[in-house]
Amino acid sequence: MARTILVTGAAGFVGSHLITSLLSQTPTPTVVGWRRPGSARARAQPTTANAKLAWHEIDLLDSEAVADAISKTQPAEVFHCAGIANVTGSWDNVVRTLEVNVLGTRNVMYGLRRSRVRARVLVPGSAMVYRPKLGVLTEADQVGPVSPYGLSKLAQEIQASRLASKEQQVVLTRSFTHIGPGQALSYATSSFAHQIARIEIGQAKSPIQVGLLDTHRDLMDVRDTVAAYQALMSRGTANKIYNVCSGQTYRMRDVVVALIGLARVPIRMQIDPGRVRPNDYQELCGDRSLITAAVGWQPQIGLEQMLSNILNYWRSHIQ
Repeated sequence: MARTILVTGAAGFVGSHLITSLLSQTPTPTVVGWRRPGSARARAQPTTANAKLAWHEIDLLDSEAVADAISKTQPAEVFHCAGIANVTGSWDNVVRTLEVNVLGTRNVMYGLRRSRVRARVLVPGSAMVYRPKLGVLTEADQVGPVSPYGLSKLAQEIQASRLASKEQQVVLTRSFTHIGPGQALSYATSSFAHQIARIEIGQAKSPIQVGLLDTHRDLMDVRDTVAAYQALMSRGTANKIYNVCSGQTYRMRDVVVALIGLARVPIRMQIDPGRVRPNDYQELCGDRSLITAAVGWQPQIGLEQMLSNILNYWRSHIQ
């Protein structure tokens, strides 16, 4: 009998790529995708076995609706991908960010407990929980978030860990920057590629608008990220935290230059003060030793392919 997998935030960037990956498995699991009421369907549409996918509109802040949906679904695995992930926007939406990321997670965990569902739960966290540090970050490094988003993810992590039990096993990640096709324009690399694609067809003029570009980021493809999540769901140790990262950093200026190098027309760049975060990390670089040793995962997609895929995505969608 096919196992049932619940993916919250299934219409979002990571959730949609995760669903595509899950539905490509053999045998194909039954996948239940939650999206917030009124949201659009996933950007990355699954190409196979759509009969195995059911969409439900669930408000994570409605504890009764969450518990009822879990009771009816009886999932064996839960990928809790729902939440607010916009770091810059969290400064203007502090309460909402904390509410969705913390209370939403609480409702999922209590819903599983109330329904007496035995399930493994993967809660994707963020490297933004770490205290700023130059050099490589391990899971043993100190936490100290510098944004409301980071604070919400640390609270989410602590809460999920405390609500874990033998019946609801929890695996936690601290995920570093992941990029890929279909990411919202509020994220830097996607925004750069979108601007370039518009300039190429005459919808906009050069230069592209950028923020501060001297920061260094550990970048990986979202498809590698969801592969890590699936490996941890299967073989990760319960109530343990894993960095999900490439272990290699790139200066954001070099990322923009590489994207411009893929453009079909000459393009310049210009700093937009509105794109500068109030508080930011100069460098975010992770150590992936723990996850690689535990489940054998390592990223497969290089930066050039990542950037090409993102730019081609916007070229096709704008046209």
